[in-house]
Amino acid sequence: MVGLLALTIVIPRVTGSTPYTVLTGSMEPTYPPGTLVVVKPQDAATVGVGDAITFQWESGKPDVVTHRITAVQYTASGERRFTTQGDANEAPDPRPVVPEQIHGKVWYAVPFIGYINNYITGKQRSVLLMVVVGGLLVYAVYMFVSSGRDTARKRQEADSTDADSTETVEIPVVNVEPSESTATK
Repeated sequence: MVGLLALTIVIPRVTGSTPYTVLTGSMEPTYPPGTLVVVKPQDAATVGVGDAITFQWESGKPDVVTHRITAVQYTASGERRFTTQGDANEAPDPRPVVPEQIHGKVWYAVPFIGYINNYITGKQRSVLLMVVVGGLLVYAVYMFVSSGRDTARKRQEADSTDADSTETVEIPVVNVEPSESTATK
């Protein structure tokens, strides 16, 4: 459970990435509906054919789409334009994507978790993050204290065992035969 929360909340927040939920089947089978895709900000100059990107469907509007780049073209002035298409779609998207529309490249995806992501938004996500981090800290303190307690208990048991027992030392027996000089005296 902790790992799942880390994948969906903590890692995206720490890395500046954004989690999005796939709502349609246009990217099946790679990203079926309900998949949580984590999108890492990426400079448009570093994306190319084959990359799955998340972009604004129309500049200035909040709606985003995650599709794969199928071609890169250059305008007469040298600006890049991207042709995109959903993996399950038969035709490319009708409009080329300009660099300003790109939010980033899909970094990783977690199937079915997107549905949960849709219900936990904004303030709820911040509260959940604080609860998870607080819980992890409490667990770490508990593990540290119990480890110290176990070590002290083992040390005490070893000390009490040493005090209660008597030590036996084995002394080797050496047979000495009298020498001639000691026998004649």
